[in-house]
Amino acid sequence: MAARNVLKSPYDLGGKSVLITGGSRGLGLALTREFSARGARLMLVARDTEELDRAAASLRASGATVHTVSGDLTLQADIERIVEEAARVYGGLDVLVNNAGLIQVGPLENMTEADFREIMEINAFAPLRLTRAALPLLRARRGRVLIVSSIGGKVAVPHLAPYSMSKFAVTGLGQALRAELAREGVGVTTVCPWLMRTGSPRHAEVKGQQAKEYALFATMDNLPVLSLDAGTAARRMVTALVRGEAEVMVGGFALLLRYAQALAPGLTADMLALGNRFLPGPTTSSGSVRGAEVETPLTRNNPVKRAAEQEYNEG
Repeated sequence: MAARNVLKSPYDLGGKSVLITGGSRGLGLALTREFSARGARLMLVARDTEELDRAAASLRASGATVHTVSGDLTLQADIERIVEEAARVYGGLDVLVNNAGLIQVGPLENMTEADFREIMEINAFAPLRLTRAALPLLRARRGRVLIVSSIGGKVAVPHLAPYSMSKFAVTGLGQALRAELAREGVGVTTVCPWLMRTGSPRHAEVKGQQAKEYALFATMDNLPVLSLDAGTAARRMVTALVRGEAEVMVGGFALLLRYAQALAPGLTADMLALGNRFLPGPTTSSGSVRGAEVETPLTRNNPVKRAAEQEYNEG
C-alpha cells in the first residue's frame, strides 16, 4: 500500500530529464512536445539523423531543451551508448519513454516467421533491453517508465497479427516491470491507445494486396471521429505517467473494445472474425512495401492525413 501511494502520487516533470525513443516523428514527436510543455528536458532517440535534426529544430524554436542521439535499438551497443549519453548530458535520467515501434499490415498468410521476429525485436525486446540498461539511472532518481503499447496489445486485430503479438508482449512486460520495480521507487505506466492521427501509416510495412491494405489502414487511421488527435492522445499518456497509473486505455473506442473483450470474449472474437471476412484476401507473395510506395489518390489527397504527416514530421 505504501508503494502504491508513492507510485500514484503526482510527479512533477519540471526540470526532469526525459529520454524518448522514436521521438523524431509521429506519436513520439507529440510526446516530446507534451513533456516539453510541462517543463521537462528532452533526449530524442531515433535511427534517422535528418528526422532528428528537423524535430529538434522545431522543438527548440518553441523554447524546448533538446538533445538528440541516433541509434538502433536492436543493437545492445547502441542501447548502452544511448544511456551513457543521457548520463553525460543531463547527469542522469528521470523518465524513460519506450515509444519506438514498427507496424506490419496484411493477412496472416502473407506474414513470415521473420516478420514476427523482426517486430518482436523492436516492439518488445528493445523496451526490455533499454529499460534494464537505464535502471541504475532510474533507481538513483526514483524515476518513471512509460511503455507505449496499443489496444492491439489487449485485443488482437485481424491483419495485424505480428503487431498484436508484439504489443501483447510489451503490455505484459509493463505489468511485470510495474510489480518488480515498485519496491525500488521506480514507477511504470503502460498506455494502450486506439488509432491516432500521427501520419505514420506511410512508414508501415504492407503485405498482401498492398494498395488495398494500405488504403484501408491509412483511411481508418485518419478518420476524425474514429481516430484520436495525436496531441490529445499524448497529453493523456503523459498525464497517466504523472498520476502514476499502472495501465490506461487511451480513447473511448479502446476502452469499449477492452471491456467487450473482458466481458464477452467469445462474442468479441466472433465479431472480429466477421470483420476479417471483409478485409482484402491474401496473395501468393510474401513481399512487403512501405505504405508510401503504394499511395493512391484516395490516400494521397486526404487532407487530414496530409496535415498529420506535416505536423508530425512524417513527410
